[in-house]
Amino acid sequence: MNLIAVRGPGISPQRVSDSAPAITARGLTKKFGEFTAVDGIDFDVHSGEAFGFLGPNGAGKTSTMKMIGCVSPVTSGELQVVGMDPRSQGSSIKALLGVVPQLDNLDIELTVRENLEMYARYFRIDRHTARERATELLDFVQLTEKTESTVDSLSGGMKRRLTIARALINEPWLLLLDEPTTGLDPQARHLLWDRLYRLKQRGVTLVLTTHYMDEAEQLCDRLVIMDKAKIVAVGTPRELIARHVTAEVVELRVSDQTRSALDGRLEGLAERVERLPDRLLLYTPHGEKVLSALELGGFHPESALVRRATLEDVFLTLTGRSLAE
Repeated sequence: MNLIAVRGPGISPQRVSDSAPAITARGLTKKFGEFTAVDGIDFDVHSGEAFGFLGPNGAGKTSTMKMIGCVSPVTSGELQVVGMDPRSQGSSIKALLGVVPQLDNLDIELTVRENLEMYARYFRIDRHTARERATELLDFVQLTEKTESTVDSLSGGMKRRLTIARALINEPWLLLLDEPTTGLDPQARHLLWDRLYRLKQRGVTLVLTTHYMDEAEQLCDRLVIMDKAKIVAVGTPRELIARHVTAEVVELRVSDQTRSALDGRLEGLAERVERLPDRLLLYTPHGEKVLSALELGGFHPESALVRRATLEDVFLTLTGRSLAE
């Protein structure tokens, strides 16, 4: 068992076992007046893994992250973060955390480097060390050429990478990322995924929220799916798909006139049929066989696609609605 010694600002050194759970929650609840944002959830995050909270906006993901990050008090239940209680040891926990908020809050009047070095002061990191770490981190997030640029001149993807670099300035044991790629173009998202994967390879524990199914599948070793303040499923992406849906899905787009004439005609063709406003989803182990059966039956949709099942399908099966809702 390895022990990592960590010193935070104004606190005595903390020793964290890399085999101990990074986070443990039992009956974790967060209320705002009469409104329940997180309703008695249980979960464990293992050290060194990438763990995700997947769900639509308002599911309780961000409220959970804020309790883990010690910026929002726990209403009831138990929460342990790196072996400590946020109620009484918030400062010690924060010294071990890196936090990437949902919205970038960089200082737009400072240069890229200054944003990192100024932030290092909150952790009482000396100037020489801060400068060395800033140089290394800017190289890691591929912003070396923008070192002396102001933040205001950066693209959205560059700002997001700089926010991650800033969160790493204190060499955190646990990195919290709230919707890390929202608003980014596909190229920027994939670059960010690569940086986060490399962090996990270095042994950093990642905890992220997202409502993107492909992001959860790409980044997360395990995840929970949340809906209406509760956890509705937990497991690896592959386990969740195998447990709750078929291997393939046939997507059909049909006209309103054709849709109204379909009642009863799709029964028996698939294990389950999901009717969405813009398309029909047929869940089956053998998508091509279903398409052939549809053609033999004289049914010709406007478009047809056979694809593998995804976490979006898992969520739709469990809750009856799309992640995008």
